[in-house]
Amino acid sequence: MLSFLKPAPDAKVKVPKDKIATVYKWRQVGVLLSICIGYIGYYVIRLIFTTEQNDIMKQYGFTTADIGMVLSCFGVGYGISKLFMGALSDKSNPNHYLATGLIISAILNFGLGATRNLYVMMFLMLVMSIAQGMGAAACQRIVQLWWGKKHRGAIYSIWSSAHNAGAFVCVAVVQLATFMFSGSIPAVFYTASVVSLIIAAFVLICGADRPTTVGLPSISQYMGDEVVLENGKASSSELTSLTLPQIFVKYILTNKVVWAITLTSMSLYLVRYGVMSWIPSFLVQSKGFSPSFAKWLVGIFELAAVPGVIIMGVISDFLKDRRAIVCIACVILLFICLTTYFFSTSHVLIVTVLFIMGTLIYAPLTLVGLMVNEAVPKFAVGSSTGFMGFFQYIFGETLATALIGVLVSKYGWLASNIVLYSAATLALLLLIYIMFNENRTAKLAKEEGIKE
Repeated sequence: MLSFLKPAPDAKVKVPKDKIATVYKWRQVGVLLSICIGYIGYYVIRLIFTTEQNDIMKQYGFTTADIGMVLSCFGVGYGISKLFMGALSDKSNPNHYLATGLIISAILNFGLGATRNLYVMMFLMLVMSIAQGMGAAACQRIVQLWWGKKHRGAIYSIWSSAHNAGAFVCVAVVQLATFMFSGSIPAVFYTASVVSLIIAAFVLICGADRPTTVGLPSISQYMGDEVVLENGKASSSELTSLTLPQIFVKYILTNKVVWAITLTSMSLYLVRYGVMSWIPSFLVQSKGFSPSFAKWLVGIFELAAVPGVIIMGVISDFLKDRRAIVCIACVILLFICLTTYFFSTSHVLIVTVLFIMGTLIYAPLTLVGLMVNEAVPKFAVGSSTGFMGFFQYIFGETLATALIGVLVSKYGWLASNIVLYSAATLALLLLIYIMFNENRTAKLAKEEGIKE
């Protein structure tokens, strides 16, 4: 098993120079499909409990606080997992790492379908979260290894849209399983696991480790791609002899930019899950929506963000990697949409705002995820992803699920509104700081003669 996860050696047979461009393009297509469809598989597993929350409460006798506790177990475990599993991805074959996490998640998901015990569910969600922590870090490392900075905003946004597509596919799988198995909740979990195992096989077939492992030059050699660090220096290394603790201390813990981006992402995650996780309950209890329509709105909220996220990624590339200014614009508009979502009584307006909010939440989340990867060398991408993920889920998602679940039970939905407004405000202030730092780093890079 360990040898399966180790980085593959460089290929002994090199691709002929006259065929490098063509082979690179075809390989990039396969790699992009593997990480996008692969991560959709992760979300098909991850969101089953969220989409089925109303039916689980009804059939199993759970309360909103119970649902919040189960979801928070995933958040706590996933946050810790991302910290360690993200760092381990830096020393792995990212393609095999991605598939392995999905296979383990699917197996554990069978267990969730086989129990009605709240505490067993909490334990299984906690354990599953560890395997789920293998997904994003592997995908983000693959993006850094296979694409240059000139196109990375667009490619990263396309991959990030798998988050959104995954939620929609999850709802589709739920509805199909519900129809085929007469509303059986266990059957929903089992069906999701089977779909994800098929996807894991696809990842292994179409994906790849580094370009050099298939006879191609590295992206640094092919595109002249270099990472500009906080001090304005450039780095193009893909592997390192440094230990994981040395990487973590040198490039993560002492990096002020990584901290700022991480806290921004944490705040945006609180908004993301504070909206998405409670769409079914909020709209049914507070706005009078039907349970079946509210369930579909989880998928619609996610899927509607896809084109907007990709467009924002392309815009950030066009602005020569000035990604913070794009994020700031999104967060300002987000305040307006949150207000409408919280206080409007019009079903049409609420659904419209949900469509728009998907882009305004996921576009900055996508770009800060790319920004934290671009703030470190390529051999520390998994560590930066894991560090950010730790704060996203330990604090961001946990506050959005357990805390909001408890607050709503005691004080009503207005308490949720206050939490989300506060998180959005913190994100805006941090993004302003990051924007000024982007300008400073660009100036230092120009003085060093590094291409943008």
